[in-house]
Amino acid sequence: MESLAQWFAATLGQHISAQLVVFIVSLFPILECRGGLLAASLLKVDIRQAVPICIIGNLIPVPFILLFIKQIFQWLKKISFCRPFIEKLENRALNKGTNMSRGEFWGLLLFVGIPLPGTGAWTGSLIATLLEMDIKKATKAIFIGVLLATLIMSIVSYGLLGAILN
Repeated sequence: MESLAQWFAATLGQHISAQLVVFIVSLFPILECRGGLLAASLLKVDIRQAVPICIIGNLIPVPFILLFIKQIFQWLKKISFCRPFIEKLENRALNKGTNMSRGEFWGLLLFVGIPLPGTGAWTGSLIATLLEMDIKKATKAIFIGVLLATLIMSIVSYGLLGAILN
């Protein structure tokens, strides 16, 4: 992920503002706010600017995924070469979400909030949709999870951990 954030920062950073690069990186699945904060750190964007940009960029896709991904997947499954990929995506999301069924709110919040590979708002939204979670509950859990992930990644990306420990 770090190399992708570096690529975006180096490539796009030459043509558009650093803040717009951070916003675009935060929109992408896999990168999300984690990649946005890494890009912001590389581009020397002040943390007070970077955090809200990353949160907004990370959250913009969430309602669209929660509301429309099932319909999009159904449509894509009708295309023969897309079907295996979509089914694989659904199965991976359902497998990641199987342990969430009991404490789904807290499970989803932690899934989105702990910045590990394969977790985040995109995958969390997909899991919430496939598990047919209440949309308000899912949105709240994802929002708080993004805030938690942003806090953790701010500490890591901006070296705040060292400042806190010293």
